[in-house]
Amino acid sequence: MNDLDTTADHSDEPVLGDDVEILDDPPVAESAFDRPGRWYIVHTFAGHEHKVIGALNNIIKSRDLQDRIYEIYLPEEDVTEFKSGKKVTVSKRVFPSYLLVRCEPDPEIFYVIASTPGVTGFVGAEKTRPTALTRREVDNIIRPHVEGVETVTKRRAPTHEFEVNDTVQIKTGPFATFSGHVAEINEDQLKVKVLVDIFGRETPVELDFTQVTKL
Repeated sequence: MNDLDTTADHSDEPVLGDDVEILDDPPVAESAFDRPGRWYIVHTFAGHEHKVIGALNNIIKSRDLQDRIYEIYLPEEDVTEFKSGKKVTVSKRVFPSYLLVRCEPDPEIFYVIASTPGVTGFVGAEKTRPTALTRREVDNIIRPHVEGVETVTKRRAPTHEFEVNDTVQIKTGPFATFSGHVAEINEDQLKVKVLVDIFGRETPVELDFTQVTKL
């Protein structure tokens, strides 16, 4: 009996040649959580966020603490508002009266930060040992950055003074000086639908936020 030939025939299998493109690994998002130190939430007096940032930066510089207090972050976002009938985009604090500070988990550093004018303390179980943020918490506040990819900042819906059933007056257009009631609000398109009494019949008219004023 002849011995069995156990040599497999690989003639039909693809061969990796020189012309085969080897794909690079996909870009990895850089998380602020991976930077030196740990992130902590600091509470300030209302409206004192920028004052605290300035004071803490001066302390860091004067005491040479750059290698122990690394970064101060004030979460802000662009919000569309209507002022005097005009649409404007302004930066607003996401968490008023709160800052994020990245520093070494050192009781001495905690004391320096907590003693900064305008600071009321840390968010955490104990004043001398605040609770550090987790990776998920950091990434939810500070969006991870991917090299070569532009980060899109999500904007909140524009703020306005209108509510359904509000009485408003039309300022411009063919129905100027007419008044009516708000039936719908379209924040995506920055428009309101107003029910206007025209010749004794209630007629819906779609208008920009800037075309009406609340009575």
